[in-house]
Amino acid sequence: MTIAALEALTFGLGRLAEAAGGAGHRLCLLTGDRAVYRHELAHLTPEALAALDIVDVDTFDESACAAALAAVPDLRGLVNSTDTWSVPGADLAAKLGLPGPDPAAVRLLRDKSRVRTLLHERGLSRGPALTVPADPSNPAHATAAAEILREIGLPAVLKDSAGTSSRNVWPVRDEQQLHAALGEAAQRAFAGRLFAEPFFSGPVYSAETLSWEGETRLLGVLSRQMSPEPSVREEAAAFPVAFPAPELGLLQDWVGRVLATAGHDTGFAHVEFVLTTEGPELVEINRRIGGALVGEALCRALGTNAYEAMVDTALGRRPALLDSPVDASSGPATGFVLAYPDRRGTLTGWTGLDTLSAFPGSPEWYPTALPGRRVEHLDDQRGCTGIVLAEAATAELALHRALSAAGSVRPVVAADDEG
Repeated sequence: MTIAALEALTFGLGRLAEAAGGAGHRLCLLTGDRAVYRHELAHLTPEALAALDIVDVDTFDESACAAALAAVPDLRGLVNSTDTWSVPGADLAAKLGLPGPDPAAVRLLRDKSRVRTLLHERGLSRGPALTVPADPSNPAHATAAAEILREIGLPAVLKDSAGTSSRNVWPVRDEQQLHAALGEAAQRAFAGRLFAEPFFSGPVYSAETLSWEGETRLLGVLSRQMSPEPSVREEAAAFPVAFPAPELGLLQDWVGRVLATAGHDTGFAHVEFVLTTEGPELVEINRRIGGALVGEALCRALGTNAYEAMVDTALGRRPALLDSPVDASSGPATGFVLAYPDRRGTLTGWTGLDTLSAFPGSPEWYPTALPGRRVEHLDDQRGCTGIVLAEAATAELALHRALSAAGSVRPVVAADDEG
């Protein structure tokens, strides 16, 4: 018996393969670029390696993916843990008669503008969404700034309704920034469409949840350290945040209502929110386990392989983790810091990796880029070259340790004029 995965997140493939093997299934990864998983493949345990097959296919070609899946022997489920492939994954599961989410619900969650509008209409968000024409040849573009000022106000955020990795996001605090953002947006390609929403002030977190048929469990809350504006990249994170019990209960209730309203009733969700002076405000919903090292953080804190719940869901059965007595204090807390270069150019390597073992917290290095890669984007997560993770008894201490260790690591980039 086999479970297939239509691509996967950069990290967590080994955990997923072990979970599939533990359930008596093989894992078949469909990928258009196996180099994305080079770190995971290089560190697979014998158990994970024995349970994994890889099929090279153009994963942007749904027909090719359907043919590849049809050739998988005794296929029982399809895992889809990414945003980019969530819609085609849902469509393929439905066509093949496999357990999976309603494709219409997945399409809704991939549209941040529609989700914002829906939550606003249901009283779960103070802010509406406003679609903005991104084509400067469109006559409506000339009045976009005025409409944003009238309907949304300032500060505001302009972003891609189907964007990922914080790309195509513009926080604007005054009219000059607004016009500049509209001008930049007119030159960009979008996965969805440009829209505006209010800017909510406060620290950013993400609720890591697991649901089954409308029942949702809050597994824990991840802190998220963002870069200074105008960049919108994520700099660091820690898990699990130690909220007081009453506040954690309110977050559990809020995230359950948000997910139910948005139509997500089964599987993992990574729900980003701002904790404002008036309570939580949604940033976006990702119907998957968290990216970067969030999945690893969950596994360590819970003291179990959280990816077993992903396998359970793919097989159409209630995840055991939903009823497990373990909580986020079962294991060590983790903090991780993303390593960005300070200029564009060609990555040649890193300095300081050999010093990580001198720091407390057993720091580990997770590369996300290979030397020789061009670094073009410094303002969002595409510029990340690797991640330093450290452990401690609490998320606060783990983050301190990760920041200390990451401070010794520097990506080395050769500028174009040096080559």
